[in-house]
Amino acid sequence: MQPFIAIAPHERDLGGFSVRRLLPSAARRMVGPFVFFDHMGPAEFGPGQGIDVRPHPHIGLATVTYLFEGAIEHRDSLGSLQRITAGDVNWMTAGRGIVHSERTPADLRASGGRMQGLQTWVALPRDQEHCDPAFVHHPAATLPVIEMPGVSMRLIAGSAFGQTSPVQCASSMFYIAVEMEAGASFVLPDAYAERGIYPLSGDVSINEGVLPAGQMAVLNQAEPVTLQALSPARLMLLGGEPMDGERFLWWNFVASDRAFIEEAKERWRNGGFDTVPGETEFIPLPGEPKPPESFS
Repeated sequence: MQPFIAIAPHERDLGGFSVRRLLPSAARRMVGPFVFFDHMGPAEFGPGQGIDVRPHPHIGLATVTYLFEGAIEHRDSLGSLQRITAGDVNWMTAGRGIVHSERTPADLRASGGRMQGLQTWVALPRDQEHCDPAFVHHPAATLPVIEMPGVSMRLIAGSAFGQTSPVQCASSMFYIAVEMEAGASFVLPDAYAERGIYPLSGDVSINEGVLPAGQMAVLNQAEPVTLQALSPARLMLLGGEPMDGERFLWWNFVASDRAFIEEAKERWRNGGFDTVPGETEFIPLPGEPKPPESFS
């Protein structure tokens, strides 16, 4: 029996900027609290080019931005202005509602350069869906590093391998960036009921079943598994305990009740969300009157 379900990405080209979406998928809607998983890039921008994700709203989730190359400038309706670079974590809790933008910083736009990263959404538990919005930034140096022979891990959020990230999470989970030398291996314990593995580059074996780069494995059974790099590999480990019920996704909104999404639509349509200082643009609701150009 194959030890995992393999999820192939849905890929979109946003004008020289490739995004591969793994969650949600027909095969699996969530892995622990993770309801959305996008791999952005790698992209090479020439001078004057970059990303421009105009202000847009969220409810019912926390967005987690993690980069491997390049930088993004985050602005939100709380007044946050934060540059995120490789290895840092931007954790934005939407709660009852927040608006943010993500753009290439002016200096990198002038010079051009590479960008690659991950944008994930973590669903909030029912009793925190309508909490106050918040934003925190954690530099790479503040995150625990776990070393094994031929393996280096950075614990982005949650707890794993006896370590706990300083990033405060609303539910029991783990999120880890891993670098592996060819031939290196380690055991992923069964500490969480739901676990996913995503190689950005390099193929890996999972209990001898091969997972190619660019696909996500969702483990079928709650038992330890051995991961081995068949070539130099970069991968993400993610998961946690099952969510407290179904989650509905529409555009940038996540909720346990469709009524919350309908209310958020009306708020955005009628200007009921707070605005982002320093921004004058925004992404309208899909089809009203222009389709969004956001990757999220």
